[in-house]
Amino acid sequence: MHNRAQSVARIPTPLRAWAQRLGVTFLLLCAFGLTIVSRSDQGTIQQARIALTDAVAPILAAISSPISTVEDAVNAVSELSHLRAENAALRADNARLAGWYQQAETLKAENSVLRRMLNVPDQTEYRYVTAQVIADVRGPFLHSVVIQAGQADGAVIGLPALGEQGLAGRVAQVGDRASRVLLITDINSRIPVLVGDGRERAILAGDNSPFPRLVFGSQDIEFMPGDRVVTSGHGGLFPRGLSIGTVESLDDKGARVRPSVDWAHMEYLRLLQSQLPSFEQLGGAADVSPMVGDRLTLSAAAPR
Repeated sequence: MHNRAQSVARIPTPLRAWAQRLGVTFLLLCAFGLTIVSRSDQGTIQQARIALTDAVAPILAAISSPISTVEDAVNAVSELSHLRAENAALRADNARLAGWYQQAETLKAENSVLRRMLNVPDQTEYRYVTAQVIADVRGPFLHSVVIQAGQADGAVIGLPALGEQGLAGRVAQVGDRASRVLLITDINSRIPVLVGDGRERAILAGDNSPFPRLVFGSQDIEFMPGDRVVTSGHGGLFPRGLSIGTVESLDDKGARVRPSVDWAHMEYLRLLQSQLPSFEQLGGAADVSPMVGDRLTLSAAAPR
């Protein structure tokens, strides 16, 4: 009995060895056959590959569908939460703007009554020419941009150029199809302005820094951070009331103004056309540099 058990135990060992040899041989034959088939008939392989892809595609789609559904649900929940927060912020802004609107309507009605009582002429109607900024030539000694609007589009030397939030500069040179706009930060820029609720007169002087300076104001005036700065209209180069920015900081030399215009994202400018006198009508000559004309005109119109 003991010998019979040993013989039975020895039987699987040769079979296992033959099975391993045959398995390796079979795999080598399959690989060799696939290589020959792939070399001999590319069309058959491509068709088989396409058929396999078509067969597997529904399975992959069925597997990925729950994953996509869960991902879409998570994104929808996240977006819904974001929309709720944004909706709440917009509601608050809407309520605040509604209050400002009512106040503006009241002031508009009072202003209309006072204008009629004082026999003040109606304000000039303005038209806008929107032009794309096609070149930025700002550097250490020059702050200006080139816009795609020229004489053919109604551009004239001296026209104010407005960004989305306020005054960006004025037209300094005009060509047939393009113009150069001198920015309010340029060292040649001088603009008569009104500052704060007291409407104090001053001159906004560019010095090629991001924050132009308030100069030529009265020695008794104390500007405060946050004071709003707008054009005064003196000298006739700019209409009255164009937004420029707010007082940013104070130092021994005066006040610095943060412009409302976002220089980094300034893609379009609007040229403000009105019935104000042109640069030539104010005493400038067509062949004189607008920057020189700036200094002559604005220094004469500086507040006393």
